Amino acid sequence: MAEETRAPGSTESSAPSEGQGQGHRPGPRGPRPGGPGGPGGREGGRKYFRRKKVCKFCVEKIENINYKDVRLLAQFVAESGKIVPRRLTGVCTPHQRRLSTAIKQARNIALLPFAGRAT
Repeated sequence: MAEETRAPGSTESSAPSEGQGQGHRPGPRGPRPGGPGGPGGREGGRKYFRRKKVCKFCVEKIENINYKDVRLLAQFVAESGKIVPRRLTGVCTPHQRRLSTAIKQARNIALLPFAGRAT
């Protein structure tokens, strides 16, 4: 009923909030269209299937990570020179610890760079 009594040409936002930069959006604050829990939620259908990451070293049964194996170590170092975290590579915790020490050893004897290329 309140909407019918409004004067023609008036906006939906109230007069005091104009010019204050509040950015109020009319409408309910319900759940987002993607559904709860992101793409893995039951609502909204299946968007994509994310495969469980497995440790490369456990699969290939590599016991000790050699600091001289630069090709292997370079896969776990980003372009910026940072060691890529476990959640991105899928390496298990004990192998990630050994991997990080091997990368640090290789950096110290100049087999791997400390930082990426300067731009």
